Amino acid sequence: MDFLRVGLVARPHGINGDVKVIPLTDNVERFYDLGDAYIERGVRHEPVSVSNARIQADAVLLTLSCSKTRDDAEKLRNLYICVDRAHAVKLPPDTYFVADLIGCAVESPENSVIGRLNDVYGTGANDVYVVILENGKKLQVPALKKLLKYVDTANKRIVFDHDVLQEVGLYED
Repeated sequence: MDFLRVGLVARPHGINGDVKVIPLTDNVERFYDLGDAYIERGVRHEPVSVSNARIQADAVLLTLSCSKTRDDAEKLRNLYICVDRAHAVKLPPDTYFVADLIGCAVESPENSVIGRLNDVYGTGANDVYVVILENGKKLQVPALKKLLKYVDTANKRIVFDHDVLQEVGLYED
């Protein structure tokens, strides 16, 4: 089964086992409908029920079936809350799960491989793609629609527009 991370348990909240979760999703409202989820423990994913979600400015407070006390909640610190693909939110066109982008070959329009997408991080305005180049150095680019000529996550391929790449690419020295 394939899992997607939607949150990271930051710490216990209160004495009744609730946890404070840092959302890893653009849509924090999704936690209101999150009935079934999984706790990621290494390579294992343990099923858990979510009975209550409260959204705060910087986090989400969750009541989980596996956590009844503050000590239970403490054992969840730094673990990921995940969903399986069947319960993932439906994405609008031309948007992708980060997990599907990681590892994609990044190519020029001439189909020559530039490198592989290694990481994606948010800046507020745009996500930034981190590409490990063929020579081992890093390239960072904002995830702009005009840069992305073609994205095919099923075949793990992304094609960048060469001219836009020259404008916005930040290469490691």
